[in-house]
Amino acid sequence: MRLHYKHVLMCTGPRCTENGVEAEEMFKVLGQTIDACEGLRAKRTRTHCFAVCKEGPILAVYPDGVWYRKVDADAIRRIVPEHLRDGCPVEPLIFHKLGIGDVEPEGEA
Repeated sequence: MRLHYKHVLMCTGPRCTENGVEAEEMFKVLGQTIDACEGLRAKRTRTHCFAVCKEGPILAVYPDGVWYRKVDADAIRRIVPEHLRDGCPVEPLIFHKLGIGDVEPEGEA
């Protein structure tokens, strides 16, 4: 196992996207984006249900305890450099933080 400082868990379904097809594709994009970010020490792991159905794909970053929902390629292309590399979580995409709970999305109150 390679050295890593961030562990990214990603639900690949099958319930979060139809038969997990889109989620599996996003898992591949995640791997490509991590690999393209030179010097980044992050490990990704495919998981099954996070029990937040209909909000997938779900991506959780540890040890930070930050959860993102409805992750698409554009979100991954922000999360990897901003959060995983630079340590700045992408606040508008977060729906849950460890120790805080669910986060109200911007524009909702």
